[in-house]
Amino acid sequence: MLQLTMRMIFFAFLVTLVACNAPPVPLDDIVIEKTFTPERCDRAVKSGDFVRYHYNGMFPDGKKFDSSYDRGTTYNVFVGRKQLIAGMDKALVGMCVNERRLVKIPPQLAYGKDGYGDIIPPESILHFDVLLLDVWNADDKAQIQTYHKPEKCGRIVQVSDYVRYHYNGTLLDGTLFDSSHTRMRTYDTYVGIGWLIAGMDQGLLGMCVGERRIITMPPSLGYGEHGDGSDIPPQASLVFDVVLLDLHNPKDEIAVEVQSLPDSCTRKSVEGDFMRYHYNGTLLDGTFFDSSYSRNRTYDTYIGKGYVIAGMDQGLLGVCVRERRRITIPPHLAYGEEGTGTKIPGSAVLVFDVHIIDFHNPSDKVEITSVKPEKCSYTTKRGDFIKYHYNATLMDGTYIDSSHSYGKTYDVVLGAGQVIPGMEQGLLEMCVGEKRTLVVPPHLGYGERGVDGEVPGSAVLVFDIELVNVEEGLPDGYMFVWNDDVSPDLFSEMDRNKDLEVDTTEFSDYILRQVNDGKGRLAPGFDPHRIIENMYSNQDRNKDGRITADEFKLKADEASTHDEL
Repeated sequence: MLQLTMRMIFFAFLVTLVACNAPPVPLDDIVIEKTFTPERCDRAVKSGDFVRYHYNGMFPDGKKFDSSYDRGTTYNVFVGRKQLIAGMDKALVGMCVNERRLVKIPPQLAYGKDGYGDIIPPESILHFDVLLLDVWNADDKAQIQTYHKPEKCGRIVQVSDYVRYHYNGTLLDGTLFDSSHTRMRTYDTYVGIGWLIAGMDQGLLGMCVGERRIITMPPSLGYGEHGDGSDIPPQASLVFDVVLLDLHNPKDEIAVEVQSLPDSCTRKSVEGDFMRYHYNGTLLDGTFFDSSYSRNRTYDTYIGKGYVIAGMDQGLLGVCVRERRRITIPPHLAYGEEGTGTKIPGSAVLVFDVHIIDFHNPSDKVEITSVKPEKCSYTTKRGDFIKYHYNATLMDGTYIDSSHSYGKTYDVVLGAGQVIPGMEQGLLEMCVGEKRTLVVPPHLGYGERGVDGEVPGSAVLVFDIELVNVEEGLPDGYMFVWNDDVSPDLFSEMDRNKDLEVDTTEFSDYILRQVNDGKGRLAPGFDPHRIIENMYSNQDRNKDGRITADEFKLKADEASTHDEL
């Protein structure tokens, strides 16, 4: 029994040894072994397709007889048109790009009994390690796959539009041949007029700004039989992953979208107005490039005079204070083909979201809106001492100041330069109890400089005022007037010590006594002692600190306009 078992083991070993050294078993048909299958297969090879592939050709013992890799170029051929050996024609059908197959082809489907010169002996079984890189058909068109589309699309690319876009360009197997991203610069061109390869011209049409597309094109719509240098092989399908950033037409004008209007708009901007406004500036794809808000200061300029880009000059006409609008400006009305350095690319469409703070014209006067009391026995004039309340704001309603916050009136003498010129004008000819709204242009307010930390430069001001009290002033040029007839012995009455000179104390005591007795009046609203010092100085002609009878004169006797008796 043991001897029989040993004989059987020896026989099995002999059979195995013979099998290992046996010649290849003849094949009836090709044998396909898929050594790599890609996760995605958008398209499989069909008869009639054109393919580009790499291969290594070997005999069953592993000896290589041919290789496309060694030649440094793919094998390019139509499938199913007898341009290949029959076995390869069959083996390529159904393959996907980036799929790898080991194909075993019997001689009757290869070079048969004749072989191929000195390279392939007769009746040879051939093995091909094949990697498919490209497939297309003569009937193929450009294929478009949109994988992101913005929610809003106000406009799409049309023939003759000028576009700015980024792209990655690859071959069908994913090999990158070019990218605008690596150059950090968009590709800028006209569409549909032959400036691009035909497939890209077609693939860009109908796109929205912000849209992302994959555009796949056969070589007939790409670089054709010759390819493009070393990066794009002949007869290569091309794949472009595109994002559209900008779009305009040379015939475009500005586009204005009014986003909000004030409840009341009594005036709209015209050419020559000076305007203060805030803005955010972006490119058409939303890329930020500038903002007045970030500087915490409005942009101040004349409009319609060429101080700003042409599109902004146009877009700011006809606006209301506190209006918000979006102004879209094509590059030929903005910064043109050159752009502005790194922030604004050449040929960029610009979008400005603007908020109008105020505007005025250099010819503007104070605007006065009044609500008068039923009875008015007296109206204010220059020289009057008045008391009033006010609330001050900018044109957009921004608070500046209020007398109410101090719990007291604001007291001034009209015509004495104690308030801005616009307020001075607005307080004239008012009645006690009258309420007014004053709109004061900056040249009658605080001018180009404004008030640091309180009033911006070139700001239009709005005052709501109420006249509380008025004390009638003196005639222009007078600081003191008599209520009664002037004493003929005025000098001697002042000279109390009878030394024929009037010193400052005698002068001051006398004037104050006349005021207290109701016989005379000092100009209201001023420091009485300062007035009296000024009066005394005017009478002291030789400036020796004493007034003599020869120096002493009444106002009526003076030829010049001194503020004196």
